[in-house]
Formats: sequence, C-alpha cells, structure tokens
Amino acid sequence: MQLRTRTAMVPLALLMLHCVASHCLAESPKSGNPEAHLPPNITQLTGFGERASWSPDGKRIAFMAKSFKDAFEIDLKTRLTRLLTGHFYHEGFLRIQYLSNGDFFLIGARKFTDIRTTRSRDQEMWVMMADAKTPPIPLNHKISEGVAISARQMKIAWSNTSGQYPDQLAAGESVIYTADIVYKDGVPALANKKELMRAKAPECTLEAQDFRNNDSELIYTCYRSSYADVLGYDLNTGRNVTYRKLPNEYNEVEGIYPDGKYTLVESSRDQGPDRQNSNHVDLWRLKLEANSTDFVRMTRWGDYDGYKASNPVVSPDGKWIAFQSARSVDPAGVGYGIFLLKLK
Repeated sequence: MQLRTRTAMVPLALLMLHCVASHCLAESPKSGNPEAHLPPNITQLTGFGERASWSPDGKRIAFMAKSFKDAFEIDLKTRLTRLLTGHFYHEGFLRIQYLSNGDFFLIGARKFTDIRTTRSRDQEMWVMMADAKTPPIPLNHKISEGVAISARQMKIAWSNTSGQYPDQLAAGESVIYTADIVYKDGVPALANKKELMRAKAPECTLEAQDFRNNDSELIYTCYRSSYADVLGYDLNTGRNVTYRKLPNEYNEVEGIYPDGKYTLVESSRDQGPDRQNSNHVDLWRLKLEANSTDFVRMTRWGDYDGYKASNPVVSPDGKWIAFQSARSVDPAGVGYGIFLLKLK
C-alpha cells in the first residue's frame, strides 16, 4: 500500500513542479504543419486568405487575400470565388465584413505609406454595395483596428487612438464610439455617433468586437502592456463587466456565437508564461459570465512550432467556425488560408 501510494505521488509532484503560477508550461512544440494533420471536424476552405467574415445568410464568406491587398468572396455551396475589389483602383484594404443589409463594410487607407504608419494612422471606414459593381464609398472617419457590426441593424462600434486623431486624443488614449450607418439618396454615411468610454495605455487600449443581447451590450478587448482581457459594456447602464482577466494571460476576444452566450477568444493560455502574447494563440470558447472559468480550447495549431490559429468567426446558424492558419512570426491578422471547424 505504501509503495503504491509513493508511486502515484511521483507524477503528481512532477506535474506540480511543471506548473508556474496559473500556467502549466507548454510541452515542446511538434515539428511539421498542422494543416497536414487536420482533425475530422476541420476542413480547409481556401489555400490563401485571411480575416474571414460570414454573410448574413451564412452562404458565403468574404475574406482578404492579404493585408493591404484585395477582398474576395467564396460561395460555400459551389466553392466559386469572386474578386470583390479588383475592378477599381485602391491602395489596399485590411478588412472586409458584411453589414446586416448585405452590403460590405471595408477598412482601408486612401494612401499606402508603409505597413506600420498606414495601419496605425490612416485606416478609414468604407461601404461597398452588395453587387460590388461600384467602388466603396468613404464614411469619412478613421478607425483603429477592427469594427463591431450588429447582425440586427445598421449599427457599428469602433475605436480610435491618438494615432488617428492626435488633436482629439492624448498620447496613449483610446476611445470607443457607436454610430448608425444611414443611406441618404443611396449614399451611406455615419449618424448618431456616440462616445461610450475612454482608456489610457498601458493600463488599457480599447478595441470593439461584437454586440450581443439585442445590441444592448458591446463585447470588447482591453489590451494592457503584453496582455489582453475580455470585457463587456452595457449600452443602457454604462456598466462594465469583466469576463476574463488574469494577470499574466493573453485573451483577445473574437467572433461571438449567434445566441450571445459564448464567444471565441485568441488565447495563449496553454503556451506557458513566456509565450503570453498574440504570437502564440489558439482558439478558445469562453462563456460570457462574470469572471468566467468556462474556457475550452478549440484548436491545436500552437502545438506545432511556428504556427497559430486566429481570427475566428461563427456562422449565423452557430454550426461552423471559420478561422485562418497563421504563423507566429507574422503580425496579428496575417493568414495563409481559411479553414472551417464544424461544431457539435
């Protein structure tokens, strides 16, 4: 009995030594390519592309070929791909998404200077009609990173930093706004712009992500130094809710489930204390409850040396996740093909 007890305690002791703070140190990464070892519930949709977005009817996915390049759309039934932005001159786009009416929302700059300057200073919001026959129309407002788009109405939320508006925001300051997209004589424009909150780096830099609960709450990311947290803002009361915030853990919120109960997160939770950043993320599912511990890993890209999975979005029927294969050495958002994960 004593011999069996000591034998059972050895691996437990080793496991305890293997853990530091709230993280268990990651095992040595595998060699090879996760794209060549897909589990049964994941299939490859495209051989190129990044930043996927589902159409409102769930029948198509829009995506970027590359950062600062063209936007495409793939029909999920026929697998036919059409070029959306190739018939007019532009300086390149970073993101494309669908509005609730089927039109496209684009993020891009009027002039490309260099990757860092153009991304941090010059990105603007544009709307392109669903037929993609005419060039996009500028909304005449800059944006920092991504946008939250309502699935129910023509409502959006976005952030700005002093990088875009140094005359309006102090150095290190960020702000989140909401607004409606309205059409006047067929021309889209922003209306009813409202400021929700402000924050100051390094404690927090804001980025809007998704609406939920009939657009009464905005889910957003707070970036602090090298880490990131998942929070929510009640648009009726102004109350903030912390959904996941751990001292030394990177959790960047991404696509929300259609019922609003869960969201996807880019997290480096299992990668060890020295790899808590956007370079070593996989996809996790988080239940949206205060200080949630219901946190489930969905992909294993980070098990392979040099790889990560990122930019996930959930289909309108809640049956699929579209995401991209990415590399640890590349900036956030860069992808090398769109993949589909079938949910149970």
